Amino acid sequence: MALEKNDLNGSAGSTFQKGTPVGQQLGYEKDSKERMPWEHYLEQYRNADPEEISGRLNIPFHKETGCFTLEFLGTVYEISHPDFQVTHHVDDLGFYPLEEMIYAKILTIRFLLGGTTSSGSGRFKTYREMPWGEVYLRQFDGRCIKRLAFSYGNRLNDFTAIMEHIHAVPVKHGDVAFQVEIYPGYQIQMILWEGDDEFPPSSQILFSDNFPVSFQAEDMAVMGDVIIGSLKAFAKVI
Repeated sequence: MALEKNDLNGSAGSTFQKGTPVGQQLGYEKDSKERMPWEHYLEQYRNADPEEISGRLNIPFHKETGCFTLEFLGTVYEISHPDFQVTHHVDDLGFYPLEEMIYAKILTIRFLLGGTTSSGSGRFKTYREMPWGEVYLRQFDGRCIKRLAFSYGNRLNDFTAIMEHIHAVPVKHGDVAFQVEIYPGYQIQMILWEGDDEFPPSSQILFSDNFPVSFQAEDMAVMGDVIIGSLKAFAKVI
């Protein structure tokens, strides 16, 4: 069933401050921005067993190169262990967030450390419908839902061109909508309604219902930020 324009996240109480970057408020930006959390997770990653990670996530680990092979947002990457050096397989996308964006690296290292291979049931849920969705709802709404609507709600053709460029799958929601896979088995749907004389542009982001298996509330809030930030970069290389 296609979503209607008013099927958007509601509001909820929040301790977040307006105007403060999501990463900083979620603990991803401390002591010279990202250095402390990145070093924290990198130390855990260095001490982790790559064979255990490979088996738990059902992703290849190549002993001869010391690298995992992992797909992230449509590009296949090689990620070395224990130092987390990232290189992409050659494709036509032209921008590689896992090489360029520290938040994408932190999301991925957290996924490698604590994620689980999983497939959704075919159902998609709003952020609010997740078990912990009320916790960061207002922040997610501001940094992801409203940002998506503001960026592309009156630029549906540009949004479509970007999503087609990254080989996203069109879905039947709103005025235009696409589905992307951020990690194997974990899909996200991004939906836009164009503004008119009565209503401003609006948007929604849905997650496959298996996300709570591997991700926490703060991961998904930053995840939306990473994806929307990546769309802007992809637009420059089309």
